[in-house]
Amino acid sequence: MHVINEWCHSVKGEKIELFSSLELKNLSKFILFVGGVHGDEPEGINLANNLLTYLQNNTTSKDWALITCLNPDGAKISQRTNANGVDLNRNFPSLDWSPEFTKKRYYPGSQAGSEPEAKALSELVQTQKPELVVHFHSWKPSIILTGPEGYLPAQLFSQSSNYELMHDIGYPTPGSLGQFCWQNYKIPVICIEEAEHVDADESWNRFQPAFKSLLNKSTI
Repeated sequence: MHVINEWCHSVKGEKIELFSSLELKNLSKFILFVGGVHGDEPEGINLANNLLTYLQNNTTSKDWALITCLNPDGAKISQRTNANGVDLNRNFPSLDWSPEFTKKRYYPGSQAGSEPEAKALSELVQTQKPELVVHFHSWKPSIILTGPEGYLPAQLFSQSSNYELMHDIGYPTPGSLGQFCWQNYKIPVICIEEAEHVDADESWNRFQPAFKSLLNKSTI
């Protein structure tokens, strides 16, 4: 396992770690996993940490990279946004990014990619081109797929959890990670929406079969 201890820093200077099966320059056809985009969704961070434990103790046939918590400033105070009050999942420089927002919690920032956390992740996607991105949230239990090429792995998560597989969350999400990866680079994105307040072990047991299957397939 390769670890970049200070891959990126948050607005307040917190280090954001990046773990990967190989050095970034050697990654090819890998899966990128991201937790903690929203700091008030600890279930997604728990799932990412349990995935890290699994990857530390098991070999996989598929290469991978993992960010367990993209928004440590928000996570420290259970706040959706980062320390600048920006919703990172509306700040990615997707083709449909918009400065408009309906609620303060969805504030997309002064411009696309203005936040260090979103900027670092978007640059990682741009330079490394993962074949699939999976990020972990909590809200209405569901599996949200952006990009039809991700249907089979999305189906793994849906079947493992018995959560509905959906092709959108029910409202527009300009500047989201899904929109950025798919619109800009045709990289499919799976958003796991776990149940709120669920026990971390229960969540891991629900999704572990899907992770294990996905990480040991030769293709997505």
